[in-house]
Amino acid sequence: MENAESVDTGVKRNAISLNKLDYFLLIVLGVLACWLYYRSSVGVNYHWNWAAAIELIFTPRADGGLPYFFQGLISTLRLSVWGMVLAILLGSLLGVARHSQIALFRIPATAYIQLIRNIPPLVFVFIFYFFISNQLIPLLGLEPLLREHSGKITIIQSILFGRSGLWENLLSGVLCVGLLSAAYIAEVVRAGLESIPKGQWEAAHSLGLSTWSKYRYIISPQVITAITPALAGQAISLVKDSSIVSLISIQELTFVGTEIANSSGLIFEIWLLVGLAYLVLCLILSLLFSKLEKRSRQHLKAN
Repeated sequence: MENAESVDTGVKRNAISLNKLDYFLLIVLGVLACWLYYRSSVGVNYHWNWAAAIELIFTPRADGGLPYFFQGLISTLRLSVWGMVLAILLGSLLGVARHSQIALFRIPATAYIQLIRNIPPLVFVFIFYFFISNQLIPLLGLEPLLREHSGKITIIQSILFGRSGLWENLLSGVLCVGLLSAAYIAEVVRAGLESIPKGQWEAAHSLGLSTWSKYRYIISPQVITAITPALAGQAISLVKDSSIVSLISIQELTFVGTEIANSSGLIFEIWLLVGLAYLVLCLILSLLFSKLEKRSRQHLKAN
């Protein structure tokens, strides 16, 4: 017992101790930060006005609604959440199909993944929005709901989907980022399935489990633990890549930041605040996935 405690104490001390290389890197970063601050104050001919920028992003709109900046932030959150849901669901199905031995499932999944991964995201967004989206909405009969909706909406609908006048934009943006990210998540899921030892599959088969039970109780817990770090990276990339839909006039954070910066002339201040907002969102998401990874590992060890 005492040996175990001493080992734990030694591990904790080693975890927080810094070596000479760490101190050297901290000094280099400090010197670099000081040099950048000095050059920005001397060599850059720009008059910073942070007070005006902060006041501007917190100024309510004329109709009494939330400040325009925070409306864009909420729109980015909404777009990222729904896009992530779509990407995880579709990507998981594509990953399982890609891993399947049945050609009927494997070939279409492989074709979709290769097609999406080898088209620039910007080109895909324009193709989808101007050609597919304009034809898809009338084809599915969603035109009265998305383009002609004029009735009142509930608070829950407003929180989940925003203003009814922007539902078409939201759907287009969610489909764009979701379909793009699904191709990458599919490869993550496929790699996770292939990392499971062959003995685990054979053990599940020998127990006579159904396909659902085999994936639910034996394969899925191991796959989730294995792919959580890569999945976290894709989720963070999805949040950052959501800025690309600003090019099709979806009023998320980047679109709002562009309008505020151009109208106010506070170019650097507004864009630094936009970058800070993305940084905070991605850090929160990284922490959430870190906790999910720890819980999944603990659950896997307990079983």
